[in-house]
Formats: sequence, structure tokens, C-alpha cells
Amino acid sequence: MTRKVKAAIIGSGNIGTDLMMKILRRSEVLELAAMVGIDPDSEGLAKARGLGVEATDKGIEGLLAMPAFKDVKIVFDATSAYAHYKHNEILQQHGKRVIDLTPAAVGPFTVPPVNMDAHLNAPNVNMVTCGGQATIPMVAAVSRVARVPYAEIVASVSSRSAGPGTRANIDEFTRTTARGVEVVGGAQKGKAIIILNPAEPPMIMRDTIFTLSEDVEFSVIDESVKKMVAAVQKYVPGYRLKQDVQFERFGSNRPVHIPGYGDFTGVKTSIFLEVEGAGDYLPPYAGNLDIMTSAARGTAEMIATRLMETA
Repeated sequence: MTRKVKAAIIGSGNIGTDLMMKILRRSEVLELAAMVGIDPDSEGLAKARGLGVEATDKGIEGLLAMPAFKDVKIVFDATSAYAHYKHNEILQQHGKRVIDLTPAAVGPFTVPPVNMDAHLNAPNVNMVTCGGQATIPMVAAVSRVARVPYAEIVASVSSRSAGPGTRANIDEFTRTTARGVEVVGGAQKGKAIIILNPAEPPMIMRDTIFTLSEDVEFSVIDESVKKMVAAVQKYVPGYRLKQDVQFERFGSNRPVHIPGYGDFTGVKTSIFLEVEGAGDYLPPYAGNLDIMTSAARGTAEMIATRLMETA
């Protein structure tokens, strides 16, 4: 039997509960030792107890009091940015590795197939945003084969899968995602847009990525994009291209003017994605939430593997 690394989840809402189900059903290297919330009537806590996972409604203080806490190596925080600052300070004092699913961004932005190798030893890593997890890999796929002066992403999600936290932080979402497109994706300038679609039945998450890059052969970009899609599919099977990657070349006779950059000549790449959730707890159309929990699980498994290798 494979030895497993013990983990805990703080936050018993939809995100935390879906993450719990992913670990219990799918992980070969993580063992969920604790589920933590603050609402005694939380459905997530009740589900955890029903599945044999030790649970507390006393918040992080309850986690600290659990006998299992001393053996926990990795802690996921699926609460809020405000709460995360306190949680992280406490968890660092106990030497725990922290995976942040909130907008706090105490640690470096992390997208598993792009830059996780650089952060395997970081005490705290941040999962950016759902739009970032879906689109940054595509920007990175282009930037690893050609310089990218500009990248723009549009994330369209079902209104039903956007909770009050997302709705209250639309501006923060766009700023954080745009920054991730630059810092992790490698674009010189990034822009992000989110659309909440009220269509019924609910739509699956759709993402559009536009990049303007230096002039290279279309086939080079196409191959890099398809390799990155395959890398993401290892932990998000429902991540797929909706159609072939589209290209357009701009020569010096008709440059594109980019405010703050100037006239651009090179290749415009258009990538169209669909992200279907695994349906572990959240509905399949909520791919925007599923990709966050999948990325968090994937990140934790890479850290856990490193911990086992160095133990």
C-alpha cells in the first residue's frame, strides 16, 4: 500500500467539500485527516463525518486541538483572504505547508503544469483564480516558444457557479488574473475579463485566450498549446480545446496598435477552451470551481511526493 501524506482542509463550503471528495476518491498520495469549518450545521462537515473524516466546527482552534494535527503536513485553506492571513500565520508556526485557495496571495502564484517545480519548497502557495488556472497555461504555452507582449483572457462561467464571494470580488478577480497572466504566463502585459452567464440550462465554463507574440511558425505554437492541454488534462480531464487554435499574422504593412506598447507586428493566437467539472461534489457545469480544487489537489500531490522522497 502506498504511503500517504496527511492533509487537512479549512473551509467546509462548496470548494472545501469538493476538494475533500477529490482527495478521498482520487488521490494516491494524500490522506485527509481533518475537515474544518465554523458552522455546526455545515453540509460539508456532515458529509465529512459520514465518510469517516474527523471534523470540527471550531475553526482553526479546533484543528489545533485535534490529536491528528501533529501528523498533518499539508493544509488547504478554502475560506477567505481575511481569514487566511491569520490561518497562515498560525500554520507556519507549526511548520505546515499551506495551499491557499483564497485571494490572499501570501505565497507565490502557482499553476501546476507551468511553475509548480519552482515552488515545491515554498511554505505557502496561492492558486490564483479559477480563470487563471484555466487560461494561464495557454498563455505560458505560447510564451515558452515566443515572446508575448500582450495577452488577454475572457472567462465565461455559469451564473449558478458564481457564489457571493466571486460576485463581491469581480474587480479583484480581474486584477489578480491579469497579474497571473503576466507573472506566471509570461506576457509582458495581461488583461482579464469575467462574464457571468445566466443561461439555462447552466453553461459549462468557456475560456478565450488571445495572445500577440513575436513572429514564429504557427505549427510551433500549435504544438506547444496541445502539449500544455495534455498536461492540464492529467489533473482536469474535462479541460479541452473547443476547436483548432486560430492564427493571424500582422506584418509591418498593417501593425496592431497596443496602448502602452505601440505598434505590434507578429502573430495573433486565439485559443478557445471548455472546462467541464468532474462532478465529485459540484455539478459538472461548474468547471470554474472544479479547476481550482483540481489544481489545489494536483499541487498538494506534487508537494506530498517531494516530502516522501526527502523523508
